[in-house]
Amino acid sequence: MLTKKQYELLVFIDRRLKASGVSPSFDEMKDALGLKSKSGIHRLITGLEERGFLRRLPHRARALEVTRLPENMDVPSSLGAPPPAGPGFSPNVIRGDFRGALPGAVASEDAEAVQLPLYGKIAAGTPIEALRDTTVTVEVPAAMIRGGEHYALTVEGDSMIDAGILDGDTILIRRSDSAENGSIVVALIDDVEATLKRLRRRGASIALEPANTKYETRIFGPDRVKVQGRLVGLLRRY
Repeated sequence: MLTKKQYELLVFIDRRLKASGVSPSFDEMKDALGLKSKSGIHRLITGLEERGFLRRLPHRARALEVTRLPENMDVPSSLGAPPPAGPGFSPNVIRGDFRGALPGAVASEDAEAVQLPLYGKIAAGTPIEALRDTTVTVEVPAAMIRGGEHYALTVEGDSMIDAGILDGDTILIRRSDSAENGSIVVALIDDVEATLKRLRRRGASIALEPANTKYETRIFGPDRVKVQGRLVGLLRRY
């Protein structure tokens, strides 16, 4: 799923490549999207890379390749036109409709929205104690969480910023006790600390890898880390 800005940037890059064969500069991307700094463009490109829509070509300055476009994408006539609804795009706005507590939520086939339990804050930096605040929920589009049981968490910290995950974001997690190598997961350490990291298996050990160079990868024995779910979506307020 793409945020509005990710969608706009992907459209802009794709149109420029088709017109000229050359990737736009970071300054051109910044101006086209109305952002104040190029760091925002870096984050958007990283997010698109993580989701498999863009690839940076090695040994070539400014070289980007659009590897795929959202399904049913209808390129707008102008960059400011609203993006289409569909499986390739997800809204950015969290609707604050907090009702009852749920252990988890599964979207029905005909549902347009679903209430996910918002368990609390998950550290994307130094791990914090696992939280299980089941007193609030958050409403999300049902298309974002098809299949399986899901819950939501609020990100606290900046260790995953290079993966496009920022402090204050609401992340959507699919419950699972296993994950593929390289997946971004909620990991429970020693049954008391929860953290959001990329999981890597290194022989008999498990590495929890940040997406920010100022943090170090932490390595644990396999009996110390339990996967609590994997990242499937993200909501952000502007």
